[in-house]
Amino acid sequence: MENVAEIVQSIFSTMMDLPVRIIEEHAHSQGQRLTASVYLEGSWNGAVSIECTRQQACDFAGRFLSCDPPPAVDDDVRDVMGELANIVGGNFKSTLGPDVRLSVPSVIDGGDYEVRVCGAAASNKIGFRYDGGDFFVAVLKNHEMRAPRSAPAVCSIAN
Repeated sequence: MENVAEIVQSIFSTMMDLPVRIIEEHAHSQGQRLTASVYLEGSWNGAVSIECTRQQACDFAGRFLSCDPPPAVDDDVRDVMGELANIVGGNFKSTLGPDVRLSVPSVIDGGDYEVRVCGAAASNKIGFRYDGGDFFVAVLKNHEMRAPRSAPAVCSIAN
């Protein structure tokens, strides 16, 4: 997980001029938020996701696109969140070996939900803090047998 934390800090600092620091204590996310995920398959199976508030997602989009943050979540914000997950996941993938494949990103936008990758062990969740609050990056490893070449199974459970 240390390499994932370094990847996130490097990406946020270089691409968005946004220094973030790891936090040890963090609460379960609640309320309206976005979660962007990419799934990995090969010799390592699992997912990488970024979860933040809707306001943070707008802030990230503005920084990523070098413009004023959008006033509300729109397709540009969702695209940026998906791209951030793709960049973090792609960098993580490079540490896993050449046979690991990366899916296209998916983005969940809403409240009171929990994302689970079917067959995955408990996630390793890292909290990050910046001036705009806390956000989270999770790495979920699937310990089941290798899935077929189709998209990985994703379970989303609403509370």
